[in-house]
Amino acid sequence: MAHALQTSAPVILRNSELDSAAVRQARVDLAACFRMASRLGLHEGICNHLSAMVPGRDDLFLVNPYGWAFSEVTASRLLVCDFNGHVVAGEGIPEATAFYIHARLHMKHPRAAAAFHTHMPNATALSMLEGPPLVWAGQTALKFYGRTAVDDDYNGLALDEAEGDRIAAAMGEADIVFMRNHGVMVVGPSIAEAWDDLYYLERAAEAQRLAMATGRQLKPVPEDVARRTYEQMRSGDKESARLHLESIKRILAKQEPGYLD
Repeated sequence: MAHALQTSAPVILRNSELDSAAVRQARVDLAACFRMASRLGLHEGICNHLSAMVPGRDDLFLVNPYGWAFSEVTASRLLVCDFNGHVVAGEGIPEATAFYIHARLHMKHPRAAAAFHTHMPNATALSMLEGPPLVWAGQTALKFYGRTAVDDDYNGLALDEAEGDRIAAAMGEADIVFMRNHGVMVVGPSIAEAWDDLYYLERAAEAQRLAMATGRQLKPVPEDVARRTYEQMRSGDKESARLHLESIKRILAKQEPGYLD
């Protein structure tokens, strides 16, 4: 299912800012997200991808290399790529759809400091159904009230810039896109916030799927209550997300310290 990106000769970028403490921290944070996503079953073989803009740069992003599972990703194994498909730091190449989706999305949406694309099972299952994927019927789902979009036009694999641009356009101002018949994309202003949304999106989708499996009708939360609850949640989301990421790094430091390599 995965495809290697066909690239021209790599650009050699010798710049000490790629070895800065901020870049190292971004590598560690993103690697932690890969490892925990693997533990929670949010990955799919070697096909899914998480990316983050390189701190201090608006033209370079970190992404996982083609051929490596989420459980194998380490801080140093992440690639630094430019928007033209060149690997400017790291060994290997990105998966083709990872480049065409993430490069175009980061370029078209500067607010997307992090972009997480997965085929995580429960959210992907909802993307395969007719109608709105997420129903405002559970408290966890209300974290995403007014923040989602649906890309209804599944168009096969994203193997060119045009498809990447189409997906970026479908996102609009949303933070979460349900990619019909495909999976989900979550973007955030930080790695921690993208991780927090990815995690809770799958939890919300799982709860909805379990409720739907009973065959009984879902009972949505009234609109005014949904909006108020969303506002309550969002007021503390940034700090909560930071602490959430710190918690998974503590867990991994004890149980999978190799992610720091």
